[in-house]
Amino acid sequence: MAYTLGIDIGTYETKGVLVDEAGAIVAQASRAHKMLVPEPGWAEHRPEEDWWGDFVYVCNALLNESRVSPAEIKAVACSAIGPCMLPVDADGTPLMNGVLYGVDGRAEAEVLELTERIGEETIITRCGNALTSQSVGPKILWLKRKRPEIYAQTAHVLTSTSFLVHRLTGEVVIDHYTAANFSPLYNIATQTWVDDLANDILPLDKLPRLMWSNEIAGYVSKDAAARTGLLEGTPVTAGTIDAAAEALSVGVDQPGDMMMMYGSTIFIILRALSPLADPRIWYAPWLFEGEHASMAGLATSGTLTHWFRDQLARDLDPKFAFPELAEEASTSLPGANGLLMLPYFSGERTPIHNVNAKGAIFGLNLTHTRGDIYRALIEGIAHGTRHVTDTFAELGQKPTRLLAVGGGTNNALWLQATSDITGIDQIVCEKTTGASYGDAFLAAMSVGLVNRADISKWNPVAETIRARSNPTYDKAHKLFRKLYEQTKDIAQELRGED
Repeated sequence: MAYTLGIDIGTYETKGVLVDEAGAIVAQASRAHKMLVPEPGWAEHRPEEDWWGDFVYVCNALLNESRVSPAEIKAVACSAIGPCMLPVDADGTPLMNGVLYGVDGRAEAEVLELTERIGEETIITRCGNALTSQSVGPKILWLKRKRPEIYAQTAHVLTSTSFLVHRLTGEVVIDHYTAANFSPLYNIATQTWVDDLANDILPLDKLPRLMWSNEIAGYVSKDAAARTGLLEGTPVTAGTIDAAAEALSVGVDQPGDMMMMYGSTIFIILRALSPLADPRIWYAPWLFEGEHASMAGLATSGTLTHWFRDQLARDLDPKFAFPELAEEASTSLPGANGLLMLPYFSGERTPIHNVNAKGAIFGLNLTHTRGDIYRALIEGIAHGTRHVTDTFAELGQKPTRLLAVGGGTNNALWLQATSDITGIDQIVCEKTTGASYGDAFLAAMSVGLVNRADISKWNPVAETIRARSNPTYDKAHKLFRKLYEQTKDIAQELRGED
């Protein structure tokens, strides 16, 4: 029997699977970690502990649980949250914590400066994306200006996945899908690193070598084999960002296919026929040469449910709190008895790209219950999601299929509210394991064990969530959009009081 191994580093948890050549999961393992918030608007991970340490732990756990011989594991693929910014020295040793993706807004000043200097239209045309908190280029410039002693020692700037691949193989590589988030240092037309838009950010030889996600980046080294239990010489793919691996895991393959990932954030990927340039969304080459994708993402989703549990449901056992909260929310009618919640607890990414946006619970009176507020939270996330899907529709990119994945798919209330508010049916596959399962499939592809179409055999459709028309939601969505517009100036003024 041939096996492949996939491990994904998430915002709050690392998950891994060992999968046989028919797609059956023979072992699963996970390990929790924390997102560090050293200052308001910042978000970090510890690369040694949270990325490599978790990878080593989960890999050993999979081998111990399955009793599969390392010689039978034909390839390894990993994914991780991204795009991240991690400076390392010549040995690949991290020089600071990893700066996370768009939830980290520390480089707001650099985003504004580079946009003004280069011009938003030029940036979108050349890079496919406006500069936002998701962009790595401004964060490198922040590093240069705010941490010059670290910048001076930097041999390479990696992202989370490339750090793992380097630890496994010694190779310094990055996939094109991730690299497109390094604006303004990546040119979507030539699919190469460039510095003609801003030559003061970083010498290009300090960026990783570009590869496609299904290409073999290298082979497990002797040192990595000793730590992980893998066989020295096992092939390792270039990997990708977790959301892309998640999309692969449920069969996002043809143009028009859209993934909605219910995780710490809502993340959306649409397989597009051609590059779609609009400042409200993101573009990247897809995982495979010659293909394209458009993306969008909220800043807080599952993270917000965790906040609610930890702050407003301390009387509940944390292990069982979410089902109990969902039960409480189910007693509240659609529309949450007149409550609206803006889910912008970490600012917001697409489509408003406002790091200063604030969370809000509006419409409270003395009759409201915790169930009403939790329902308003779920519906607020769904309204934020509709803002994104409406944006895609305005751009002529309404999905032909929407596939849901991630831990949030276990929350029936959240799934149904999202379909009802967006007006879009959602397909849920048998396995909602997510990115780690997509990694295992990517690893199998890389060594010829499967073809791309085989994912429908590995992970067939389990159910479809049908959208139900509800005038209450249509009215609430208009008010949701209006509430943001009428409070964003106040949120900006509150910024200095965080």
